[in-house]
Amino acid sequence: MNNPPVFIFDLGKVLVDFDYSIAARKIAARSTKAPEDLHAFLGATPLLVEYESGRLTRQAFYDAICEAIDFRGDLVEFGSYFADIFSEMPGTIALHAELRQHGYKSYIFSNTNDLAIEHVRRNFPFFANFDGYIYSYEVGAMKPETTIYEAMEKMSDRRGADLIYIDDRPENIAAGAARNWRTILHESPEKTRQVLKKFSVL
Repeated sequence: MNNPPVFIFDLGKVLVDFDYSIAARKIAARSTKAPEDLHAFLGATPLLVEYESGRLTRQAFYDAICEAIDFRGDLVEFGSYFADIFSEMPGTIALHAELRQHGYKSYIFSNTNDLAIEHVRRNFPFFANFDGYIYSYEVGAMKPETTIYEAMEKMSDRRGADLIYIDDRPENIAAGAARNWRTILHESPEKTRQVLKKFSVL
């Protein structure tokens, strides 16, 4: 390969963990629903797919959620609860920092929404240390749809094995592998590091 590889990182469950039960407890205080019901709802509602696909605006998502769960707070309050579900995953963040120290470029590649990204950007300094960001809600497509992978290739100006892609979802990894990206199914920082050593990048 003529070019050094670039690194593509999924966000959730790779660099930051998330737990909808945190949001459910806060939202329940302003809703008629119980926290356990809200936890199940937030993790599975088709409204979230619509929002993260860019087919619902923030306002439309909020309006639909309010109708579904009888939430009685305003959009700012809802957003602060809904987005505050993340915690850093130090092992992978350290691994990313090591790759940056070696001079490699890196990108975020995430199925996500604008409320989540604003929260992560504001609260986690590591998030600034990437060369670019591909978000499903901006592209209008979610992994493993082809469109979002094409957007990543265009942004990075790389194809095939020049891309090393780390994600915790097998179906997303499979879509990258089908484009001849080098892929790592993330299970732990230690296992991901072992694969990177096999790729001779660390």
